[in-house]
Amino acid sequence: MNVGAWTVMRIVVLAFVAVLAAHTAAAQQFQPPKNGRHSGTRIGLFGFGVRGGVDFRRAGQLVMGTTLDLGDLFSSRLRLRPSAELGLFNGPNTYVGSFEALWRFTGDEEVATPYLGLGVGLAGRDGCGTDPQCPGLWLNTVFGFELRYRSTFNWLLEYHGMDRMRRHRLYIGLTTRRGN
Repeated sequence: MNVGAWTVMRIVVLAFVAVLAAHTAAAQQFQPPKNGRHSGTRIGLFGFGVRGGVDFRRAGQLVMGTTLDLGDLFSSRLRLRPSAELGLFNGPNTYVGSFEALWRFTGDEEVATPYLGLGVGLAGRDGCGTDPQCPGLWLNTVFGFELRYRSTFNWLLEYHGMDRMRRHRLYIGLTTRRGN
C-alpha cells in the first residue's frame, strides 16, 4: 500500500473508534447518589440549571441565565440558590447576579414542584461606570415550578419580580435534579 492509502485507513479506523466511544458514552445515564431523609442544613453543589426568557421592562429584552442549587437551609424544602443573568438586545445589555432562598411546597419526588422565594441581586448595564446609581442592589421575588422531565432533570417555568417589583422577567429552562 502507498502512503495515501495508509492515511485513509488510519482516518477510517480513528473515525470508527470515535463513533464507538461516543455511542458508548451516550448510553450512560447519570444516577445521582441516594441520600437519606434529613432535617438539617446541607451545603454543597447539588444541581444547576440554565434558562432563557424575556424582561418585560426592556421592550422584550432576551434574558439568559444560569442557577446553582447550593443546598438546604434547616429543611430539605428551603433551598439556597445563586444565579447569574445577562440581558441582550432592545436597549443596553444588562446583568444581574442574585442570591435567593426558595421554599419548595412539595418534595423532589413529585411530578410538579411549586416554589416561592426572596433574594437580593446586584444589577447593572452597559455604561454603568458613568451612573452613580449603578450597579444597583435589588430586592427580588421568585415564583415558579419544576415539572419532572427525567429522573435527574426537570423543566423550569419561573417568574421573577425584580427591583421591588419594578421589573418583571419570565423564564423557561432545564434544571438538574439532585439525588433523593
